[in-house]
Amino acid sequence: MATFVEQVREMGIKQAVLTKADEVIERATAGLNINDIRGALRGDEPRRPNPRLRPHADGFWLHIRPSFYHTGVTNIYPTFRLGWLSTFMLIWETITGLILMVFYTPSPLVAYSNMWNILGNVPLGQLFRNMHRLGAEVMVLVVALHMLRTFVTGSYKKPRQFTWVTGMLLLVFTIFLSFSGYLLPWDQLAYWALTVFISGGAAAPAPAFVNDTVLLVLQGGPALGANGLLRWYLLHVLLLPLLAGIFFFVHYYKVVLYGISLPPGREEVGEDTAKRVPKDERTYFIPDILTSELMWSALATLFLVAGSLWLWDAPLETHADPVVTPLHVVAPWYLSWSQGWLKLADKTLVVGFIPLLLVAFIVMPYVEVGKSRRYADRRIGLTVAMLFIAFMLVSNWMGSPEFRVASSPDREVSIHLLPEEGPGGLKGIPFEHMTPGVYTPGQVVDGNPFLTRGLELFEHALAEQSCTLTGNEMWTECTVSQLESGAKRFANGFTSDAMPDPIAKLTITDVQPNLRQMTLTYEVANPDNPDEMLIDTSWAAFRHANSNYEEECRFLNKSCATD
Repeated sequence: MATFVEQVREMGIKQAVLTKADEVIERATAGLNINDIRGALRGDEPRRPNPRLRPHADGFWLHIRPSFYHTGVTNIYPTFRLGWLSTFMLIWETITGLILMVFYTPSPLVAYSNMWNILGNVPLGQLFRNMHRLGAEVMVLVVALHMLRTFVTGSYKKPRQFTWVTGMLLLVFTIFLSFSGYLLPWDQLAYWALTVFISGGAAAPAPAFVNDTVLLVLQGGPALGANGLLRWYLLHVLLLPLLAGIFFFVHYYKVVLYGISLPPGREEVGEDTAKRVPKDERTYFIPDILTSELMWSALATLFLVAGSLWLWDAPLETHADPVVTPLHVVAPWYLSWSQGWLKLADKTLVVGFIPLLLVAFIVMPYVEVGKSRRYADRRIGLTVAMLFIAFMLVSNWMGSPEFRVASSPDREVSIHLLPEEGPGGLKGIPFEHMTPGVYTPGQVVDGNPFLTRGLELFEHALAEQSCTLTGNEMWTECTVSQLESGAKRFANGFTSDAMPDPIAKLTITDVQPNLRQMTLTYEVANPDNPDEMLIDTSWAAFRHANSNYEEECRFLNKSCATD
């Protein structure tokens, strides 16, 4: 082969550069030169022998991909592109996670400050954190929908039983990958969500020494601390990605081996013709499938970037504090169903039932051996599936604070406006605008828009937890119910335990130079006996001139008086 210098002497610099570029591209693509790529993108017929098949035979990246697919599986239905989107989200999470790893140290001493460094000092740090966290939520949803689609279309049936097994394991790994990242910011949300989760290790239906050992392994010591954070970090960045990668390739190998199952109505009962593709029903990977996947990747990227920029911010609460328990500790949405079950049943029973349910899902294809994949022949199975989904949605709601969580309405208002730690509605008022005095909810303070905004938030928070028996236009009408004890309970459209016609006020006082106290006072008289007080309490918090809560509110997208 002539050298580049010899080519320049023979053809001239321009033609020599084009020839060399053509050679480089052909080597990089394992068989496609520039004209082949241009022809593929234009939709031209390939030359003979077909060079578009060589990357699948000789290339590293495409050897696992089939060179053609059945046209019946290349439309939106029946796959909805969920398998490819699951793969895309795995790649997305790997890239964004590696970038974040550069600026993170798994130590309780610096993990939380690392998060603020990522948000405030690292170029595009907040964007990458938002994209990683949003990607984790989307990935769980996409993988779960992929498994649901597989069940609904009957694609788990013979010979794809083991493909289903690997898919279920990948769903479990995806959930734990997302949840294991929950602890890493080392904030209150992370610390207490994980504390509640690993406490289940002490309630499993097993001998006490086994439960104690599991709890010790998960916590890294008697309590969640430095060792626990390091272990969950290694679980998040090493063990779980390794297991997910192994089973991903096994799963994909099985998909290629047996092919993507056709829509249920395209095959005779008991037949599997996915690998027998007639020439007139072939859709080649290059260019049709490749360009389609690139388009879906672009759309997913657009959604994730736009959502991370304008629609959603990854939460970051105050620094983890083992002493202060937040008012409402909730699991992430994809695990809140388990929290709902724990409110109704014994913890040991729930912790023992969940693995059994997972095993039942895994072995289901080997037990449900009906040959037909057609919807009309699977009415019972599809009915059970829909009822199970409805049950899980109700369980998810039961895991929310709205179901069986006892709290007083005055405390709900106080925690929302003056949380024990970190920024909140009234704490976000700039110190210089916190004029000492006594104020009522919704009061307009002339020349002080920040304090006025804070009192608006006070009025809104109070309205959610209040109702009226006297026709007060500020609140909705009370719905009165009688308890077994004879006491009355008042409800509105937001809560079942509201304050009837409360009298509330905010008092701001100087405590010492550069330090002011904010006190919320509540008085609620018994409607049947005005001399008896149902609620007569107060809640106080302090605001230092240098606490900088207003900046935290802006950065963390909190609902504060700086809005």
